Amino acid sequence: MENILNFFKIRWLEKGGIKELLLVSIPLILSASTTTVQHFIDRLFLSWYAPEALASSMTAGLFQFTLLSLFIGTAGYTSTLVAQYYGASKNEVIGSIVWQGVYISLLGGLFIIATAPFSPYLFKLLGHPEMVAKFETEYYTYLSFGSFFGVCAAALSGYFSGQGKTMPIFLGNVLSTFVNLFLDYVLIFGNFGFPKLGVKGAAIATDIAFFSICLYYLFLMAIPKYKERALFYKNFLPQKNLMKKLVEFGFPNGIQFFMEMIGYSTFLLLIGSLETSSFSATTIAFNINNIAFMPMLGLGMGISVLVGQAMGERKAERAEKVAYSGSYIAYTYIIVVCSLYLLFPTFFINLFESENSRSFDEIRKYCIILLRFVAFYTLFDTLNIIFSGTLRGAGDTKFLFKVISFMSVFVLIIPTYIAVHFFSAHIYSAWVILSAQVCLLGAIFLLRFKSGKWKNIKIVD
Repeated sequence: MENILNFFKIRWLEKGGIKELLLVSIPLILSASTTTVQHFIDRLFLSWYAPEALASSMTAGLFQFTLLSLFIGTAGYTSTLVAQYYGASKNEVIGSIVWQGVYISLLGGLFIIATAPFSPYLFKLLGHPEMVAKFETEYYTYLSFGSFFGVCAAALSGYFSGQGKTMPIFLGNVLSTFVNLFLDYVLIFGNFGFPKLGVKGAAIATDIAFFSICLYYLFLMAIPKYKERALFYKNFLPQKNLMKKLVEFGFPNGIQFFMEMIGYSTFLLLIGSLETSSFSATTIAFNINNIAFMPMLGLGMGISVLVGQAMGERKAERAEKVAYSGSYIAYTYIIVVCSLYLLFPTFFINLFESENSRSFDEIRKYCIILLRFVAFYTLFDTLNIIFSGTLRGAGDTKFLFKVISFMSVFVLIIPTYIAVHFFSAHIYSAWVILSAQVCLLGAIFLLRFKSGKWKNIKIVD
């Protein structure tokens, strides 16, 4: 017993241990949790507005985020670059790194706006019901106008997270969440004298929320506490070498994120070709899954930061300790959440019941089974988050994008398409395929981590 206590005492206090990881990750976990709350209540409000509004916002939102993910993954890699240069004590270039991410954000925002006029044709091609397609077009079009701010927020936050200063990110996300939820309440339902805008109101609220967090980050970078180290407002010109480095390591990260989103978005669209109850049940299950996934995403970001700092210092053994510390934290949390999914599924599901919904009993029946799938594959998805975060922090982004691209296309999309369109598969068959893909990813990333090849990658010269 004494040996076990000593083991955890060392794991708690050592550099790269549980305590250090928690200090960095808790604000990021809370930030991810606020995002979860924001999305959850956003979808909840839309489900109260109309059942079609919930399904359409999920589909259109996923499609927009899928396209944007390429730029978010690339621009957001400023966090890892800042972490590595911070670990190497090269603080003078941190401001320039963040600016390169802002320029990529501008490119991403313009691209998404350019796609908006084509969205009506896309959603008609998907064969969704007329009302759902109408809501999808409205949501996507209005959401596209704020896409620059969504990517820019990811780039700007990298300055703080890369240095391990994660509390400002949490406070910024709290601000953004309050702005979004208040405007959701006002604009979706037409409260306080505002027009009743429905899904358009939800999209506008999201745009303004992203704008508010960008202003918040820019304000922080202007105050003395952060201004001198950031040199953000002095080093605003494009830097060829830093842009090249961001593209070299960040672009594969963006492709990986993009292909991951392509896989899950296509899966959702294929489920949408089944009966409405299956589509709604899958939408609800994905939203409930975010309760577990988003906080874990915050932990994964914390792992990437500390691994990046350790690799910048040329201390790969400490980076390895960070990954193991993350696994102890993650599984302590995930076992509790998965138990709740199994023991009290209707508590989560009934939150999405609308007074206007007549077929919710069938949706509830599907959701109870789907949450069992979620509880099972989340145990493996935890491996995915921990070890992909480690590899990402070390700069092993090319491996990540190759694996996820292959798995998304050949293990998730193609098998699901064949099952649904050629074998008239039931919703549960599709979810078996999804679960298999998640489990395989977790196993592959664990094996890559154990191989140690990521320890030889150098980002900082």
